[in-house]
Amino acid sequence: MTFRNLAPWRKTLYTIWIAQFITMMGMSLVVPFLPFYVRDLGISDPDQVARWSGLVFSGPFFVSFFLIPVWGYLGDKYGRKLMVIRALFGLAVSQALIGLAQSVEMLFLFRMIQGAVSGFIAAALALVSASSPREKSGYAIGLLQTATASGNIIGPLLGGSLADQIGFRPLFFIVAAICTAAGILVIRYVVEDPRSHGEPGEEQSLLANVRHAFQSTPIRIALLVIFLSQGAVMMIQPIFALYVEILAPNQELLATLAGAVFSMAGFFMVLSAPWWGKRNDMKSYKKNLTIAIGGAAVAYALQGIVTSPYQLLPLRALQGFCMGGILPTLYSYISKHTDLVRRGAIMGVASSFHVLANMIGPTVGGHLAASTGIRQNFFFTGAILLATLGLVRGFFVDMRTTK
Repeated sequence: MTFRNLAPWRKTLYTIWIAQFITMMGMSLVVPFLPFYVRDLGISDPDQVARWSGLVFSGPFFVSFFLIPVWGYLGDKYGRKLMVIRALFGLAVSQALIGLAQSVEMLFLFRMIQGAVSGFIAAALALVSASSPREKSGYAIGLLQTATASGNIIGPLLGGSLADQIGFRPLFFIVAAICTAAGILVIRYVVEDPRSHGEPGEEQSLLANVRHAFQSTPIRIALLVIFLSQGAVMMIQPIFALYVEILAPNQELLATLAGAVFSMAGFFMVLSAPWWGKRNDMKSYKKNLTIAIGGAAVAYALQGIVTSPYQLLPLRALQGFCMGGILPTLYSYISKHTDLVRRGAIMGVASSFHVLANMIGPTVGGHLAASTGIRQNFFFTGAILLATLGLVRGFFVDMRTTK
């Protein structure tokens, strides 16, 4: 069967998959190496590098936390495809600005602008979940997760190699071009069904959609699990390259090594996300989350005791396999609890909690690394994930016990 003859929902899914893959590949060209870019901009003290890395990493999420539900609401009203295109071109502009930064303060400001104009993943999730049949939504969201994970594999590997050859600054202009290409792809090949916006007169106000998310017990608990699990994970992201540097202080191609180790988790997320997606269409959400969060907690805690970057590889593999089952499960669960007419807005609220975690986690992680040492962050992350597992076991409402 050719692409032209595919069912419309599959055509949309595969096109968004490609766009999300190349976008995330582009973004991950630079994100793992932001600490090194901070250093290039004149910050030399190791403690200040850790603190600024956390702030710069979390900068975009402060603004996007408030704006993503707005973009989701506008997507429900005017078209989710439009929001995907807006986000991609917004990312292109912001990345070009970041490449022009002359100080760490300018870098932080341009990262904030990035947060204001982006929201691509939330828009893509809303578009795909609204386009897919209900009985296939778990599979579709799981498959979409592999685009993010695949991009996160190739991006750090390619970015590390390029950074060692041409430096960090040119990478941002490469990312701007990649995001532009993804936007053109969506314009050309995605055709959104107007009926996916809901019937005329069904529109809900932004505040009504936010209120619905917090009044629904299943959605409210899922939002809390998103925040805790992703906040714990993001405590590690901005300082991971520095941890590799500590484990291999005399490594010549440090960025290449850090990118390779960082990518191991993404590789196993690619392998596991479709498997988790199919399980979510057939099995208990609560059981899936128990396995995924518990396994991730163990993987992170063990990373804190390694003595070589190569010992991180199997633990990053376990981490990636388990992480592939957390966000897709939660987003699929929320999607199936939400009416079509408000799905973009509710998925936007869910993404805002992910963004809030992305904002707080790196900032806390950067300060903890400066105060207690980088290695201890892995133990903190494992402990928070174990607490999140307790929340799931005690309060999560499974699909089979709720309407």
